[in-house]
Amino acid sequence: MNEILWVLILFLFTLFSFLIGKTFGRLIANREFDREKPKLRKEAVEKSRAVLTGKFSEQISPYFPDFPYEASESRFIGSPIDFIVFKGMNEKEIKEVIFVEVKTGKSKLSKQEKNLKEAIINKKVKWLEYLINPPDKS
Repeated sequence: MNEILWVLILFLFTLFSFLIGKTFGRLIANREFDREKPKLRKEAVEKSRAVLTGKFSEQISPYFPDFPYEASESRFIGSPIDFIVFKGMNEKEIKEVIFVEVKTGKSKLSKQEKNLKEAIINKKVKWLEYLINPPDKS
């Protein structure tokens, strides 16, 4: 009987210690989070602003003076490539198709963008004319 009492006391002590530790740990974590919250919010706003600026810059880049193609011949796609330029379209004689990826700041090509670049460089580009047949009216 004495052994069961010791096991019960040990169990209750362990449970009590665990609950105190958990509560104390949560209080420390919450205090640390409250201290870091303004910094985390500022970082999130800065990252969001950078992403939005980049997306906006991508979409208006054909209108920049140093963009190497006519804005009127550029079509925004967005993903997986930013633009497709149909060089010569203004003269009604397309001579070249150019894939354009716009980057801002220190951004680099994603894996998918790299794969697309390789497919284009390796001339793995095809033409498909897809004809939709209307259903028979019987």
